[in-house]
Amino acid sequence: MAHVADSSPVLRRPTRPETAAKEPRIGFEGKMMTPGLLLLAALSIVPFIALIAMSFSLVRLLGGVRLELVGFRNWARFFTDADLWMSWLRTIIYFVLTVGLEMVLGVGIALCLYRVLRGRNIMLSLLLLPMFAAPSIVGLLGRYLTDSTFGLYAWVLRSLGYTGDILGSPVSAFAAVVLMDVWEWTPLIALITLAGLSSVPQSVREAAAVDGARGWMTLRYIIFPAISNVLLVALLIRSMDAIRYFDIIWVTTNGGPADATKIIPVRLYETAFRFFDLGYAAAIGLAMLAFSIFIARTFVRLLDVRGLTR
Repeated sequence: MAHVADSSPVLRRPTRPETAAKEPRIGFEGKMMTPGLLLLAALSIVPFIALIAMSFSLVRLLGGVRLELVGFRNWARFFTDADLWMSWLRTIIYFVLTVGLEMVLGVGIALCLYRVLRGRNIMLSLLLLPMFAAPSIVGLLGRYLTDSTFGLYAWVLRSLGYTGDILGSPVSAFAAVVLMDVWEWTPLIALITLAGLSSVPQSVREAAAVDGARGWMTLRYIIFPAISNVLLVALLIRSMDAIRYFDIIWVTTNGGPADATKIIPVRLYETAFRFFDLGYAAAIGLAMLAFSIFIARTFVRLLDVRGLTR
């Protein structure tokens, strides 16, 4: 039987012509957000430009605000001011001590809470209480507790043999404000670390236990690599806050005694609002901004590198 060839034409899907006009990148949501974004940009960019202009000017306040250009005089003073560089040194020491102690204590507390099976939520709620207090309240509380006449901590130290004034000695005052900061913000590090520990798969820990990993080996080779990005984020958050910390120091010591606790934010406040040297204060503020951006970019690069190596 002869096969009759099918002479019907093959139906093909018509090709879609290339559209010359591309779809706009900004959709409906973007158009709706544009006015708000422009307003936020104006509120950020205009003060920033004004701050740069002030750093090259002498700001006159009598008879209205006037800027008199002085060139690089404020910046030359910035690089030659010995007292300012001592404030930078205190800031770095304060930054290293507060952030370092908070990371160590926060990770340790999180590891302890992670092993608690009963009552974890109650213990976590009690642990987080200092974090919800305003920094000025923490400073006032610390000021009363360290008072040489009726302070609880002063009484405890006197019973241990220390007879000096806690906030009256440079070393003890600096240690006091550092510990107040650590007391308030260590719970934040513990909370972030505990969230990271909860994300580590149980199967990974069980496999490590089967392979014979115990104690420190599990922490070093299993737990810490798994939560390293979480720890970097916690470190970034606290670093950005520690650089500009002001409240506790101003409430307790006002930068004293003998400028022992006068870190850069306190020095900036005094320059701007006590001595009204706004041009020099603008230069100090821009330097603080540059330092903050440097710290932030460093941690972001570390996060990117760890993300690429995985």
